Amino acid sequence: MQRTIATLLAAASLTTGLTATALTAGVGAAFAADAGRPDRYTLTADEGGSKFEGIGADERRGLFYVSEVTGGEIHRGSMQDPAAEEWLAGDGTDGRFTARGVTVDDDGNVYIAGGPNGIGQPGRPDLWVYAPDGELLAALRVPAGEAFLNDVAIGPDGAAYFTNSNDPQVFRVADGPAGWSAELWADATGTVERLAGFNLGGIVLTADRSAFVVAQGNTGRLWRFATADGAVSEVATGGADLVNADGLVRQGNDLTVIRNFSRMVASLHLPADGSAATLRSQEASDPDRVYTTAKMLHGRLLAVDSKFDEPVATGPYDVVGSPWR
Repeated sequence: MQRTIATLLAAASLTTGLTATALTAGVGAAFAADAGRPDRYTLTADEGGSKFEGIGADERRGLFYVSEVTGGEIHRGSMQDPAAEEWLAGDGTDGRFTARGVTVDDDGNVYIAGGPNGIGQPGRPDLWVYAPDGELLAALRVPAGEAFLNDVAIGPDGAAYFTNSNDPQVFRVADGPAGWSAELWADATGTVERLAGFNLGGIVLTADRSAFVVAQGNTGRLWRFATADGAVSEVATGGADLVNADGLVRQGNDLTVIRNFSRMVASLHLPADGSAATLRSQEASDPDRVYTTAKMLHGRLLAVDSKFDEPVATGPYDVVGSPWR
């Protein structure tokens, strides 16, 4: 496709028709690829309103999973069905009262970050791992006090790596000879300054698998965590405004940064090793939505409308799919 994800998001505010820009080369192919797929995937909600944040994609099975902040339910949908379903109950199920980032490994196991679920609640897990059939594989605490687990990505070793929005830390979760465990993998204290607000958030693996690129939302900076040893360095962005950076999506050497409350989407060129990033464009997203993150599934972008801008959320509740109309 010749359009970047940022361009697709910029068009999200359109409700009917196509602009001249949308008629550029490559768009016809995009529409053909999406033939028969819904534009929106409806999420079920609590009677008093629901808010959402994370999304994980199972490329092999064509499924996606969305986390609900209000209650911790996990919803599951497929590419062809316009209505997602509640897959895992919340409101205390497996100790889960809220949920944030989600990812899926090659075996279809689903990893869920708990956000503040365990803060001030020693008996509550910080994260969960589920088999594709919904069987609970692990409900774990991380070895840190008051961790806010925000997002998660699968590393080159097959383990899951969770970011901490309260401290500059990344935790590694894997199944070993003694069972599932969570360990502190990287601590960037002294390199990444902890500030008020959300610190480490979105995380993606680089194209050459040598590092993770992690967003620090409150400062708008990107950080590189080497997969070999967790060594941390700043990703040079030339001063690009990435404040409120939340979800990250990488396609080849294209990095998309979704800037939630800024209602902007930045498109950057990211070399294979993630050592630097060059801003290509900044585009406005739908002013009536606060997108938090997105994932690619079968060549299509799926973005979560969080409802974070509504004191009491009201419907419709949905995941928005491209092509944007």
